Amino acid sequence: MKLSKINFLLSLLFLFSFKAVAAGDTLIKKQNKKPPVFSNVIYQGDDPIYKKNPLKSDEFYSPVLQGCYPDPAITRKGDDYYMVCSSFAMFPGVPIFHSKDLVNWTDLGGVLNNVSEFNPHDTGISQGVYAPGITYNPHNDTFYMIVTAFSGGLGNIIVKTKDPLKGWGSPVKLAFDGIDPCIFFDDNGKGYVVHNDAPDKGKELYQGHRVIKVWEYDVENDKVIPGTDKIIVDGGVDLSKKPIWIEAPHLYKKDGRYYLMCAEGGTGGNHSEVIFVSDSPKGPFKPASNNPILTQRYFPKDRADKVDWAGHADLVLGPDNKYYGVFLGIRPNDKDRVNTGRETFMLPVDWSGVFPVFENGLVPLEPKIKMPKGVTENKTGKDGFFPNGNFTFTENFTAQKLDYRWIGLRGPRESFASVTKKGLEIKPFEVNIKELKPTSTLFYRQQHNTFSFSAAIDYKPASEKDLAGIVCLQNEHFNYVFGVTKKGKDTYILLERTEKGQSKIVASAKIDMKKNIRLQVKAAGDSYEFSYALNGGGFVNLGAPVSGDILSTNVAGGFTGALVGLYATAANDAQPQ
Repeated sequence: MKLSKINFLLSLLFLFSFKAVAAGDTLIKKQNKKPPVFSNVIYQGDDPIYKKNPLKSDEFYSPVLQGCYPDPAITRKGDDYYMVCSSFAMFPGVPIFHSKDLVNWTDLGGVLNNVSEFNPHDTGISQGVYAPGITYNPHNDTFYMIVTAFSGGLGNIIVKTKDPLKGWGSPVKLAFDGIDPCIFFDDNGKGYVVHNDAPDKGKELYQGHRVIKVWEYDVENDKVIPGTDKIIVDGGVDLSKKPIWIEAPHLYKKDGRYYLMCAEGGTGGNHSEVIFVSDSPKGPFKPASNNPILTQRYFPKDRADKVDWAGHADLVLGPDNKYYGVFLGIRPNDKDRVNTGRETFMLPVDWSGVFPVFENGLVPLEPKIKMPKGVTENKTGKDGFFPNGNFTFTENFTAQKLDYRWIGLRGPRESFASVTKKGLEIKPFEVNIKELKPTSTLFYRQQHNTFSFSAAIDYKPASEKDLAGIVCLQNEHFNYVFGVTKKGKDTYILLERTEKGQSKIVASAKIDMKKNIRLQVKAAGDSYEFSYALNGGGFVNLGAPVSGDILSTNVAGGFTGALVGLYATAANDAQPQ
């Protein structure tokens, strides 16, 4: 090959490398313009229930994790508690929290944070990973997190660590089907895995008929032992009543007997928690006569300050030597819609008799509970501890490391977001919010039914393909986009509503943006208002208030709660009118 041709090819390679850099599977094109810079982000929660129920010195609020933190599981080593939740296609996968007292929790980020090992690319938001289990094994001083991954062909996987504060090992794929796995270690060190599965082929009796299986687990080689699987619960507490969706099993041992706790009734208005007992981890298991031990299904649908869907629980011995249970529940808004998603609640558990019972778990749930005896201070929202109740979160993006409350969707946030001296720069992907791909959006969970979220944006769109602003998202087919774009030579602010994948412009206005612009979304239950402030002026509503219906699971379906995000795209298809 002639030298001139080599130089020509090298020049082309250099030119291509300069113009595009890889971010996951998406290319960020380096064009002669500045990406949007976001600053002074303020999230403020203002739910009336917390104003009506101020805390006393010995109380804390439940839910302990507000917003989309469902399917909690918990474990203990000494004075350290670790709790994990579902994350679906959010990234990193499987949020994990640490506490010394069950009241004050520290956010540790996500267990599955390596996109080369867990990649929810091209999946719907309700896929990814869900229903994790976490267990400490004292026999080898190791923590295990086990979960089902609906992406990348992973299936059921397990990861390990000696110290959750220092990260986790690589996923190990396990050879069984079904969902909701949990691992248990007996007094002799022997391991068992329990999980939800379909009945044996040809034995499904009705829609929602499921079983609980147990496997012996090879602790040395991290695999279930072939041929050891056994169905230990068929259908639920009483198969003749056609119970549905027996799932989320957890095994415990107390006073020489084995207890199997499961969710029953499906995640919805019939959700509950039930308990079984046996003399062997492989059964037979006998249901308690007082099942369910936790549910909210018996109460009027129009009750005030409703908490519903309680179930999918896990138990742990607290610092006061009393048991506590974590479980999911919902707090619907004024239209009985679920926008904040399924959240993590907590209750004390009375296990003085043969079977455990959630204290006040069979009456309408209250917003606060007593702190464990010996815990002297509620520091939620202070000193780095995770907040709950009503709170304000202000983000100026001055720290080099983003707060773990900021998450990506279908890919890592670091692939598009970087902290600069002026704020957070988001390099827009050629992907918009309606696509099943990683988006250049930094998301925050909606944690209150009454809230506001605002951000200042330094941005000058170059074409109609450019848009930056705020997105309120339930999923890729149901969302609001509120942002700045271009039409001809003019700059516009617009609000787009997408329902069932069909988009329409709700309102738009031509703007004269000399400095930055501040965008805000405010919600009071089902009513959402989108407003903007130009050049340091006051807020102006863009159009009338709109319904948050499409941000609810009632309308949009799926398993997640609403997210609000800082959004930029180079593939905008929302055109002002």
